[in-house]
Amino acid sequence: QGGIAATSRPTTHSDPFFVAEGVVHYCVTNMPGAVARTATEALTHATLPYVQALAAQGLAALDTDAGLRQGLQVNAGEITHAGLAQDLGMGM
Repeated sequence: QGGIAATSRPTTHSDPFFVAEGVVHYCVTNMPGAVARTATEALTHATLPYVQALAAQGLAALDTDAGLRQGLQVNAGEITHAGLAQDLGMGM
């Protein structure tokens, strides 16, 4: 919901558009919510392999799956992702 431009702001399905600085903006939050079943199926399809790997291997799955490693942000109470640490103004 942060938007991609300084002039963007959240809108709704009932009032989705606005013009700012001569640019038409469409910034409906949670657009997948308009097609909940399809969104759920897509999210499940994208995330199920990660869930299955973690269920079968536990944290050892991080050793063999680069995507899981790149997605890990906090482990055992410690920040492990540089971007998160920077956003929070914290060290790693």
